[in-house]
Amino acid sequence: MKYNLLGNTGLFVSELCLGTMTFGGKAIWTAIGALEQGSVNQIVKRSIDAGINFIDTANVYSEGLSEEMTGKAIRDLGLKRDELVIATKVRGKMAPGPNESGLSRKHILHQAEESLKRLKIDYIDLYQIHGVDPATPIEETLHALDSLVQSGKVRYIGASNHPAWQIMKASAYSEAKGISKFISLQAYYTIAGRDLERDIVPMLLDQKIGLMVWSPLAGGFLSGKYRRGQDADKDSRRVNFDFPPVNKEKAYDIIDAMEPIAKSKDVSIAQVALAWLLHQPVVTTVIIGAKSTEQLEDNLKSTDVKFTADELAKLDEISRLSPEYPGWMMERQGADRKKP
Repeated sequence: MKYNLLGNTGLFVSELCLGTMTFGGKAIWTAIGALEQGSVNQIVKRSIDAGINFIDTANVYSEGLSEEMTGKAIRDLGLKRDELVIATKVRGKMAPGPNESGLSRKHILHQAEESLKRLKIDYIDLYQIHGVDPATPIEETLHALDSLVQSGKVRYIGASNHPAWQIMKASAYSEAKGISKFISLQAYYTIAGRDLERDIVPMLLDQKIGLMVWSPLAGGFLSGKYRRGQDADKDSRRVNFDFPPVNKEKAYDIIDAMEPIAKSKDVSIAQVALAWLLHQPVVTTVIIGAKSTEQLEDNLKSTDVKFTADELAKLDEISRLSPEYPGWMMERQGADRKKP
């Protein structure tokens, strides 16, 4: 297991991060996973034994149950809190009232306290805003997050599912006011969906902001269970919860290209898909979730998969984005001014 610095900080996190969306299974989250505490403890233990030191959860996962089960697993296993990097999120609706969602100061400060109670910890290493809130000025959100950092209840702050311009706006404001800046972005990125590369990836590299990848297997589409012209198992995640959106025909082409590479290395298609992400310079950590220890073991082995330059070129060619404006114009005009 390798460890990478998270953004422009001195915090090292494992290249694989344990995601907890499969813990609990309440309400809509049942379609993703419904692990009970015993299984959660096994998955957390195996992850830590494999070298993972980074755990990501959210207040909305199973309506808070995921946080509770994550905290209980840490206690049941006797894990040392200071050796773990624990991340959680705020934004989603946690109760019926009009102020029970969003990124207002009231909601953020209340939900931070609730997450600490559910996890039964004294501080959150990385507190992330889980999406955009068009009703709340970003300035209010940033000052609320900075209050948590200054109080010692949060160590670092991050964002998730935000466009590049909003991250830049937030970063410029934080720097001007001398308050806490976003050190990371949690975003959807996969070999079957490389939209992030148009604007967000260049911004992350330029600003030295870390990237945490969610749904690296495109909602299970790259798990190896899906083939063109074949019916997937009725219990497969995509059958019951077809998310995130994916261009399935292009994804089938990518699977066709990954399959011979996987066979030549005696690994799974899922391992190839995860390993491709680990080979991308912008990626800090890839979040893996599992419904079973077998699935977890398969994902863990992705850190051992290496590609030749030719293999990477083939995977890039079949999965690359089609040119869009202004990208193709920038490339054309900048050709004579590239750094040596």
